[in-house]
Amino acid sequence: MIRMTKKVFSDLAIWMMGFGMLVGIIFPFFMLVLGIPSSIALSWWFFLVCMIAGLCVGAVNIQLAKRIVGSRIKDLSNHMMEIEGHLKDLAGKNDAFDCTPMKCHIPVDSEDALGDSSRSFNSLVDTLAKSLQTEVNIRTYTQMLSSHLETDELSRAALVSLMEMVKAPAGAILVEEDGEMQVRCSIGLTKADSLGENILVLDTLRTLKRSLIDIPKDIMLDGVLASFHPQQIIVEPVLYKQVGLGVIVLASPVPFEKEMYENLDLFGRSLALAMHNAMAHDQVQKLAAVDPLTGVYNRRFGMSRLHEEFVRSVKQGGALGLMMIDIDNFKQINDAYGHSIGDRVLRSIAMTARGQLREGDIIVRLGGDEFMLVLLGASRSDAQDVGENIRRMIEEKRVSYGEQSIHVTVSIGGASFPELDAEYEKEMIEAADRALYIVKNSGRNRVSM
Repeated sequence: MIRMTKKVFSDLAIWMMGFGMLVGIIFPFFMLVLGIPSSIALSWWFFLVCMIAGLCVGAVNIQLAKRIVGSRIKDLSNHMMEIEGHLKDLAGKNDAFDCTPMKCHIPVDSEDALGDSSRSFNSLVDTLAKSLQTEVNIRTYTQMLSSHLETDELSRAALVSLMEMVKAPAGAILVEEDGEMQVRCSIGLTKADSLGENILVLDTLRTLKRSLIDIPKDIMLDGVLASFHPQQIIVEPVLYKQVGLGVIVLASPVPFEKEMYENLDLFGRSLALAMHNAMAHDQVQKLAAVDPLTGVYNRRFGMSRLHEEFVRSVKQGGALGLMMIDIDNFKQINDAYGHSIGDRVLRSIAMTARGQLREGDIIVRLGGDEFMLVLLGASRSDAQDVGENIRRMIEEKRVSYGEQSIHVTVSIGGASFPELDAEYEKEMIEAADRALYIVKNSGRNRVSM
Protein backbone atom coordinates (compact mmCIF):
# COMPACT_ATOMS: atom_id res chain seq x y z
CA MET A 1 0.00 0.00 0.00
CA ILE A 2 1.30 3.43 -1.02
CA ARG A 3 1.96 5.63 2.04
CA MET A 4 0.92 9.31 1.76
CA THR A 5 1.36 10.42 5.39
CA LYS A 6 3.25 9.22 8.50
CA LYS A 7 0.02 8.08 10.19
CA VAL A 8 -1.61 4.79 9.27
CA PHE A 9 -5.16 5.91 10.04
CA SER A 10 -4.64 9.13 8.01
CA ASP A 11 -3.60 7.05 5.02
CA LEU A 12 -6.56 4.75 5.66
CA ALA A 13 -8.94 7.75 5.76
CA ILE A 14 -7.59 9.11 2.46
CA TRP A 15 -7.97 5.75 0.76
CA MET A 16 -11.47 5.12 2.18
CA MET A 17 -12.72 8.61 1.33
CA GLY A 18 -11.22 8.37 -2.16
CA PHE A 19 -12.77 4.93 -2.66
CA GLY A 20 -16.13 6.36 -1.47
CA MET A 21 -15.97 9.18 -4.03
CA LEU A 22 -15.05 6.68 -6.74
CA VAL A 23 -18.06 4.55 -5.85
CA GLY A 24 -20.22 7.73 -5.88
CA ILE A 25 -19.04 8.53 -9.40
CA ILE A 26 -19.60 4.97 -10.69
CA PHE A 27 -22.93 4.40 -8.96
CA PRO A 28 -25.10 6.61 -11.37
CA PHE A 29 -23.96 4.50 -14.35
CA PHE A 30 -24.85 1.36 -12.40
CA MET A 31 -28.33 2.88 -11.95
CA LEU A 32 -28.71 3.08 -15.73
CA VAL A 33 -28.21 -0.70 -15.91
CA LEU A 34 -31.01 -1.11 -13.39
CA GLY A 35 -33.33 0.90 -15.63
CA ILE A 36 -33.28 4.28 -13.90
CA PRO A 37 -33.95 7.07 -16.47
CA SER A 38 -30.81 8.85 -17.60
CA SER A 39 -32.42 12.19 -16.86
CA ILE A 40 -32.25 11.23 -13.19
CA ALA A 41 -29.23 8.91 -13.03
CA LEU A 42 -26.95 11.29 -14.95
CA SER A 43 -28.16 14.52 -13.43
CA TRP A 44 -25.66 16.69 -11.59
CA TRP A 45 -27.56 16.55 -8.32
CA PHE A 46 -27.67 12.68 -8.40
CA PHE A 47 -23.91 12.60 -9.00
CA LEU A 48 -23.50 15.00 -6.02
CA VAL A 49 -25.70 12.90 -3.76
CA CYS A 50 -23.84 9.68 -4.71
CA MET A 51 -20.46 11.28 -4.06
CA ILE A 52 -21.59 12.67 -0.71
CA ALA A 53 -22.98 9.22 0.20
CA GLY A 54 -19.63 7.62 -0.76
CA LEU A 55 -17.74 10.14 1.37
CA CYS A 56 -20.11 9.44 4.30
CA VAL A 57 -19.60 5.68 3.99
CA GLY A 58 -15.84 6.22 3.92
CA ALA A 59 -16.03 8.47 7.00
CA VAL A 60 -18.16 5.94 8.89
CA ASN A 61 -15.73 3.14 7.97
CA ILE A 62 -12.71 5.08 9.19
CA GLN A 63 -14.44 5.86 12.49
CA LEU A 64 -15.36 2.20 12.93
CA ALA A 65 -11.77 1.19 12.16
CA LYS A 66 -10.47 3.70 14.70
CA ARG A 67 -12.94 2.51 17.33
CA ILE A 68 -12.44 -1.22 16.82
CA VAL A 69 -8.88 -1.59 15.53
CA GLY A 70 -7.42 1.65 16.85
CA SER A 71 -8.57 0.96 20.42
CA ARG A 72 -6.83 -2.43 20.34
CA ILE A 73 -3.65 -0.89 19.02
CA LYS A 74 -3.88 1.87 21.63
CA ASP A 75 -4.35 -0.73 24.37
CA LEU A 76 -1.28 -2.59 23.11
CA SER A 77 0.70 0.67 23.07
CA ASN A 78 -0.40 1.56 26.60
CA HIS A 79 0.65 -1.86 27.90
CA MET A 80 4.01 -1.53 26.20
CA MET A 81 4.60 1.87 27.79
CA GLU A 82 3.56 0.45 31.16
CA ILE A 83 6.06 -2.40 30.78
CA GLU A 84 8.72 0.13 29.77
CA GLY A 85 8.00 2.11 32.94
CA HIS A 86 8.34 -1.04 35.06
CA LEU A 87 11.68 -1.84 33.45
CA LYS A 88 13.02 1.66 34.08
CA ASP A 89 11.93 1.48 37.72
CA LEU A 90 13.65 -1.90 38.14
CA ALA A 91 16.98 -0.82 36.63
CA GLY A 92 19.77 -1.77 39.03
CA LYS A 93 17.36 -2.98 41.73
CA ASN A 94 16.71 -6.43 43.17
CA ASP A 95 12.92 -5.99 43.19
CA ALA A 96 10.79 -8.60 41.48
CA PHE A 97 9.08 -7.78 38.16
CA ASP A 98 5.51 -7.39 39.41
CA CYS A 99 3.59 -8.17 36.24
CA THR A 100 0.86 -10.74 36.71
CA PRO A 101 -1.38 -11.89 33.83
CA MET A 102 -4.25 -9.95 35.39
CA LYS A 103 -2.13 -6.80 35.50
CA CYS A 104 -0.08 -6.88 32.29
CA HIS A 105 -1.80 -9.23 29.81
CA ILE A 106 -3.97 -7.97 26.97
CA PRO A 107 -7.32 -9.77 26.54
CA VAL A 108 -7.31 -12.09 23.51
CA ASP A 109 -10.84 -11.99 22.07
CA SER A 110 -10.34 -12.40 18.32
CA GLU A 111 -8.97 -15.08 16.02
CA ASP A 112 -7.13 -12.83 13.58
CA ALA A 113 -3.95 -10.78 13.30
CA LEU A 114 -4.99 -8.63 16.28
CA GLY A 115 -5.57 -11.73 18.39
CA ASP A 116 -2.19 -13.11 17.29
CA SER A 117 -0.56 -9.79 18.25
CA SER A 118 -2.15 -9.93 21.72
CA ARG A 119 -1.05 -13.52 22.23
CA SER A 120 2.48 -12.68 21.12
CA PHE A 121 2.55 -9.67 23.46
CA ASN A 122 1.36 -11.75 26.42
CA SER A 123 3.92 -14.44 25.67
CA LEU A 124 6.65 -11.80 25.42
CA VAL A 125 5.61 -10.33 28.80
CA ASP A 126 5.70 -13.79 30.44
CA THR A 127 9.13 -14.54 28.97
CA LEU A 128 10.43 -11.13 30.02
CA ALA A 129 9.04 -11.57 33.54
CA LYS A 130 10.74 -14.96 33.91
CA SER A 131 14.00 -13.61 32.50
CA LEU A 132 13.97 -10.61 34.84
CA GLN A 133 13.07 -12.80 37.83
CA THR A 134 15.98 -15.08 36.99
CA GLU A 135 18.26 -12.05 36.75
CA VAL A 136 17.05 -10.76 40.12
CA ASN A 137 17.50 -14.22 41.66
CA ILE A 138 21.04 -14.49 40.31
CA ARG A 139 21.93 -10.97 41.50
CA THR A 140 20.48 -11.61 44.97
CA TYR A 141 22.14 -15.04 45.09
CA THR A 142 25.51 -13.61 44.10
CA GLN A 143 25.27 -10.83 46.68
CA MET A 144 24.40 -13.41 49.33
CA LEU A 145 27.37 -15.59 48.37
CA SER A 146 29.76 -12.63 48.48
CA SER A 147 28.88 -12.09 52.15
CA HIS A 148 30.33 -15.49 53.15
CA LEU A 149 34.03 -16.32 53.22
CA GLU A 150 33.94 -19.53 55.27
CA THR A 151 33.40 -22.56 53.04
CA ASP A 152 30.91 -24.31 55.33
CA GLU A 153 28.78 -21.18 55.85
CA LEU A 154 28.92 -20.45 52.13
CA SER A 155 27.84 -24.00 51.23
CA ARG A 156 24.88 -23.95 53.58
CA ALA A 157 23.65 -20.53 52.46
CA ALA A 158 24.03 -21.49 48.79
CA LEU A 159 22.24 -24.81 49.25
CA VAL A 160 19.28 -23.25 51.08
CA SER A 161 18.86 -20.64 48.32
CA LEU A 162 19.14 -23.18 45.50
CA MET A 163 16.62 -25.52 47.13
CA GLU A 164 14.14 -22.65 47.45
CA MET A 165 14.61 -21.59 43.82
CA VAL A 166 14.23 -25.05 42.25
CA LYS A 167 11.66 -26.18 44.86
CA ALA A 168 13.76 -29.13 46.01
CA PRO A 169 13.13 -30.43 49.56
CA ALA A 170 16.52 -32.14 49.82
CA GLY A 171 20.05 -31.52 48.60
CA ALA A 172 23.76 -31.42 49.35
CA ILE A 173 26.94 -29.63 48.30
CA LEU A 174 30.16 -31.61 48.05
CA VAL A 175 33.65 -30.17 47.61
CA GLU A 176 36.74 -32.00 46.38
CA GLU A 177 39.54 -31.89 48.94
CA ASP A 178 42.82 -33.75 48.54
CA GLY A 179 41.31 -36.02 45.90
CA GLU A 180 38.23 -36.95 47.95
CA MET A 181 34.66 -35.65 47.88
CA GLN A 182 33.68 -34.09 51.21
CA VAL A 183 30.08 -33.25 52.10
CA ARG A 184 30.13 -29.59 53.13
CA CYS A 185 26.39 -29.29 53.72
CA SER A 186 23.33 -31.50 53.37
CA ILE A 187 19.64 -30.89 54.04
CA GLY A 188 16.88 -33.48 53.97
CA LEU A 189 19.21 -36.43 53.23
CA THR A 190 19.69 -39.16 55.84
CA LYS A 191 22.80 -40.80 54.37
CA ALA A 192 24.62 -37.84 52.86
CA ASP A 193 28.05 -39.06 54.02
CA SER A 194 27.98 -41.84 51.43
CA LEU A 195 27.45 -39.34 48.58
CA GLY A 196 31.20 -38.80 48.31
CA GLU A 197 31.56 -42.38 47.03
CA ASN A 198 28.46 -42.38 44.82
CA ILE A 199 29.29 -43.27 41.23
CA LEU A 200 26.92 -40.61 39.81
CA VAL A 201 28.59 -37.89 41.87
CA LEU A 202 32.07 -39.05 40.89
CA ASP A 203 31.12 -39.32 37.20
CA THR A 204 29.65 -35.82 37.21
CA LEU A 205 32.87 -34.41 38.65
CA ARG A 206 34.93 -36.41 36.16
CA THR A 207 32.92 -35.49 33.04
CA LEU A 208 32.04 -31.96 34.27
CA LYS A 209 28.55 -32.47 32.84
CA ARG A 210 25.19 -32.29 34.57
CA SER A 211 23.41 -35.53 35.42
CA LEU A 212 19.61 -35.58 35.48
CA ILE A 213 18.35 -38.88 36.85
CA ASP A 214 14.78 -40.17 36.81
CA ILE A 215 14.30 -42.75 39.55
CA PRO A 216 11.64 -45.48 39.36
CA LYS A 217 9.60 -45.98 42.51
CA ASP A 218 11.23 -49.33 43.31
CA ILE A 219 14.84 -48.03 43.20
CA MET A 220 16.70 -46.02 45.82
CA LEU A 221 20.15 -44.45 45.31
CA ASP A 222 22.80 -44.60 48.03
CA GLY A 223 23.04 -41.32 49.89
CA VAL A 224 19.72 -40.04 48.53
CA LEU A 225 17.56 -41.34 51.35
CA ALA A 226 15.06 -38.92 52.80
CA SER A 227 11.57 -38.74 54.21
CA PHE A 228 10.32 -39.00 50.61
CA HIS A 229 11.16 -41.09 47.57
CA PRO A 230 12.98 -38.83 45.08
CA GLN A 231 11.55 -39.05 41.59
CA GLN A 232 14.23 -36.91 40.01
CA ILE A 233 17.78 -35.97 41.02
CA ILE A 234 20.08 -33.31 39.60
CA VAL A 235 23.84 -33.59 40.05
CA GLU A 236 25.35 -30.29 38.88
CA PRO A 237 29.13 -29.78 38.66
CA VAL A 238 30.58 -26.63 40.23
CA LEU A 239 33.12 -25.39 37.66
CA TYR A 240 35.72 -22.68 38.03
CA LYS A 241 37.66 -22.08 34.81
CA GLN A 242 36.77 -25.60 33.64
CA VAL A 243 38.12 -27.11 36.86
CA GLY A 244 35.66 -29.14 38.97
CA LEU A 245 35.56 -27.82 42.54
CA GLY A 246 32.63 -29.98 43.63
CA VAL A 247 29.01 -30.84 42.88
CA ILE A 248 25.49 -29.78 43.84
CA VAL A 249 22.97 -32.56 44.47
CA LEU A 250 19.25 -31.72 44.46
CA ALA A 251 16.45 -34.25 44.96
CA SER A 252 12.71 -33.81 44.40
CA PRO A 253 9.66 -36.08 44.77
CA VAL A 254 8.30 -34.58 41.51
CA PRO A 255 10.05 -33.71 38.23
CA PHE A 256 11.90 -30.40 38.24
CA GLU A 257 10.57 -27.58 36.09
CA LYS A 258 12.62 -27.48 32.90
CA GLU A 259 13.39 -23.76 33.10
CA MET A 260 14.54 -24.16 36.70
CA TYR A 261 17.23 -26.74 36.07
CA GLU A 262 18.22 -25.16 32.75
CA ASN A 263 19.13 -21.98 34.69
CA LEU A 264 20.96 -23.97 37.36
CA ASP A 265 24.31 -23.57 35.59
CA LEU A 266 24.00 -19.77 35.97
CA PHE A 267 23.76 -20.16 39.73
CA GLY A 268 26.51 -22.77 39.62
CA ARG A 269 28.91 -20.25 38.06
CA SER A 270 28.27 -17.76 40.86
CA LEU A 271 28.76 -20.51 43.43
CA ALA A 272 31.98 -21.64 41.74
CA LEU A 273 33.50 -18.15 41.94
CA ALA A 274 32.41 -17.73 45.57
CA MET A 275 33.62 -21.25 46.41
CA HIS A 276 37.01 -20.56 44.84
CA ASN A 277 37.33 -17.35 46.85
CA ALA A 278 36.26 -19.12 50.05
CA MET A 279 38.77 -21.92 49.50
CA ALA A 280 41.48 -19.35 48.82
CA HIS A 281 40.43 -17.54 52.01
CA ASP A 282 40.61 -20.81 53.95
CA GLN A 283 44.08 -21.42 52.58
CA VAL A 284 45.23 -17.91 53.52
CA GLN A 285 43.74 -18.33 56.99
CA LYS A 286 45.52 -21.64 57.35
CA LEU A 287 48.82 -20.14 56.25
CA ALA A 288 48.32 -17.25 58.67
CA ALA A 289 47.62 -19.65 61.56
CA VAL A 290 50.18 -22.39 60.93
CA ASP A 291 53.92 -22.48 61.51
CA PRO A 292 55.35 -23.39 58.07
CA LEU A 293 58.19 -25.51 59.46
CA THR A 294 56.34 -27.79 61.86
CA GLY A 295 52.74 -27.57 60.61
CA VAL A 296 51.39 -26.68 64.07
CA TYR A 297 49.75 -23.41 65.09
CA ASN A 298 51.99 -20.35 65.23
CA ARG A 299 52.35 -18.11 68.28
CA ARG A 300 49.79 -15.46 67.27
CA PHE A 301 47.01 -17.89 66.46
CA GLY A 302 47.91 -20.22 69.33
CA MET A 303 47.67 -17.42 71.89
CA SER A 304 44.27 -16.47 70.49
CA ARG A 305 43.06 -20.07 70.84
CA LEU A 306 44.42 -20.26 74.41
CA HIS A 307 42.44 -17.14 75.30
CA GLU A 308 39.25 -18.60 73.81
CA GLU A 309 39.63 -21.90 75.68
CA PHE A 310 40.53 -20.19 78.97
CA VAL A 311 37.45 -17.94 78.80
CA ARG A 312 35.28 -20.97 77.98
CA SER A 313 36.71 -22.94 80.93
CA VAL A 314 36.09 -20.04 83.32
CA LYS A 315 32.49 -19.59 82.14
CA GLN A 316 31.64 -23.30 82.16
CA GLY A 317 33.70 -24.22 85.24
CA GLY A 318 35.75 -26.73 83.23
CA ALA A 319 39.37 -27.79 83.54
CA LEU A 320 42.19 -26.63 81.27
CA GLY A 321 45.78 -27.85 81.16
CA LEU A 322 48.75 -25.87 79.81
CA MET A 323 52.18 -27.38 79.09
CA MET A 324 55.40 -25.64 78.01
CA ILE A 325 57.96 -27.76 76.15
CA ASP A 326 61.58 -26.75 75.70
CA ILE A 327 64.15 -28.85 73.80
CA ASP A 328 67.19 -29.62 75.93
CA ASN A 329 70.51 -28.33 74.55
CA PHE A 330 68.96 -27.41 71.20
CA LYS A 331 71.65 -24.83 70.47
CA GLN A 332 74.31 -27.55 70.73
CA ILE A 333 72.39 -29.66 68.20
CA ASN A 334 72.29 -26.74 65.77
CA ASP A 335 75.98 -26.01 66.28
CA ALA A 336 77.01 -29.64 65.90
CA TYR A 337 74.80 -30.78 63.01
CA GLY A 338 73.59 -27.59 61.33
CA HIS A 339 70.24 -25.83 61.11
CA SER A 340 68.73 -28.30 58.63
CA ILE A 341 69.07 -31.08 61.21
CA GLY A 342 67.78 -28.70 63.86
CA ASP A 343 64.69 -28.16 61.68
CA ARG A 344 64.30 -31.92 61.39
CA VAL A 345 64.41 -32.22 65.18
CA LEU A 346 61.72 -29.54 65.53
CA ARG A 347 59.45 -31.32 63.05
CA SER A 348 60.03 -34.67 64.78
CA ILE A 349 59.11 -33.29 68.21
CA ALA A 350 56.03 -31.50 66.87
CA MET A 351 54.86 -34.71 65.20
CA THR A 352 55.52 -36.82 68.30
CA ALA A 353 53.73 -34.41 70.61
CA ARG A 354 50.76 -34.07 68.27
CA GLY A 355 50.44 -37.86 68.14
CA GLN A 356 49.86 -37.98 71.90
CA LEU A 357 47.10 -35.35 71.94
CA ARG A 358 43.36 -35.90 71.78
CA GLU A 359 41.09 -34.36 69.17
CA GLY A 360 40.52 -30.75 70.17
CA ASP A 361 43.81 -30.34 72.04
CA ILE A 362 46.10 -27.64 70.69
CA ILE A 363 49.82 -27.61 69.97
CA VAL A 364 51.61 -24.31 69.29
CA ARG A 365 55.14 -23.43 68.32
CA LEU A 366 55.97 -20.33 70.33
CA GLY A 367 59.24 -19.76 68.53
CA GLY A 368 62.75 -21.23 68.47
CA ASP A 369 62.68 -24.53 70.34
CA GLU A 370 59.62 -23.80 72.50
CA PHE A 371 56.21 -25.41 72.14
CA MET A 372 52.98 -24.96 74.07
CA LEU A 373 50.19 -27.50 74.59
CA VAL A 374 46.61 -26.54 75.48
CA LEU A 375 44.81 -29.57 76.90
CA LEU A 376 41.04 -29.20 76.98
CA GLY A 377 39.32 -30.55 80.10
CA ALA A 378 42.66 -31.76 81.54
CA SER A 379 43.15 -31.71 85.32
CA ARG A 380 46.58 -31.43 86.93
CA SER A 381 47.11 -35.20 86.93
CA ASP A 382 45.81 -35.52 83.33
CA ALA A 383 48.23 -32.84 82.14
CA GLN A 384 51.08 -34.51 84.07
CA ASP A 385 50.35 -37.86 82.36
CA VAL A 386 50.20 -36.29 78.88
CA GLY A 387 53.46 -34.45 79.48
CA GLU A 388 55.19 -37.58 80.75
CA ASN A 389 54.02 -39.62 77.73
CA ILE A 390 55.36 -36.98 75.36
CA ARG A 391 58.67 -36.69 77.24
CA ARG A 392 59.16 -40.47 77.18
CA MET A 393 58.23 -40.84 73.50
CA ILE A 394 60.70 -38.11 72.51
CA GLU A 395 63.46 -39.60 74.66
CA GLU A 396 62.98 -43.02 73.06
CA LYS A 397 62.90 -41.65 69.53
CA ARG A 398 66.02 -40.93 67.53
CA VAL A 399 66.59 -38.41 64.73
CA SER A 400 68.75 -39.85 61.95
CA TYR A 401 71.78 -37.98 60.63
CA GLY A 402 73.56 -40.08 58.03
CA GLU A 403 74.71 -43.17 59.88
CA GLN A 404 74.36 -41.42 63.22
CA SER A 405 71.25 -41.05 65.37
CA ILE A 406 70.71 -37.97 67.47
CA HIS A 407 69.33 -38.39 70.98
CA VAL A 408 66.93 -35.59 71.94
CA THR A 409 65.19 -34.87 75.25
CA VAL A 410 62.78 -32.19 76.36
CA SER A 411 61.91 -30.40 79.57
CA ILE A 412 58.25 -29.76 80.28
CA GLY A 413 56.56 -27.43 82.75
CA GLY A 414 52.82 -27.20 83.23
CA ALA A 415 49.89 -25.66 85.04
CA SER A 416 46.22 -26.54 85.31
CA PHE A 417 43.05 -24.55 85.87
CA PRO A 418 41.18 -24.45 88.27
CA GLU A 419 43.87 -25.97 90.51
CA LEU A 420 45.75 -22.77 89.70
CA ASP A 421 43.42 -19.94 90.70
CA ALA A 422 44.14 -17.83 87.62
CA GLU A 423 42.14 -14.83 86.55
CA TYR A 424 43.79 -14.51 83.14
CA GLU A 425 45.48 -17.03 80.83
CA LYS A 426 48.70 -15.04 81.23
CA GLU A 427 48.90 -16.31 84.82
CA MET A 428 48.78 -19.90 83.57
CA ILE A 429 51.60 -19.20 81.13
CA GLU A 430 53.71 -17.67 83.89
CA ALA A 431 53.05 -20.64 86.19
CA ALA A 432 53.99 -23.14 83.48
CA ASP A 433 57.15 -21.13 82.69
CA ARG A 434 58.14 -21.23 86.38
CA ALA A 435 57.68 -25.00 86.43
CA LEU A 436 59.75 -25.29 83.23
CA TYR A 437 62.48 -23.12 84.77
CA ILE A 438 62.67 -25.48 87.76
CA VAL A 439 63.08 -28.47 85.43
CA LYS A 440 65.78 -26.76 83.34
CA ASN A 441 67.76 -25.97 86.51
CA SER A 442 67.41 -29.41 88.06
CA GLY A 443 68.76 -31.76 85.42
CA ARG A 444 66.32 -31.38 82.47
CA ASN A 445 64.38 -34.21 80.77
CA ARG A 446 61.57 -34.10 83.32
CA VAL A 447 57.99 -32.91 83.76
CA SER A 448 57.00 -30.52 86.52
CA MET A 449 53.62 -29.00 87.39
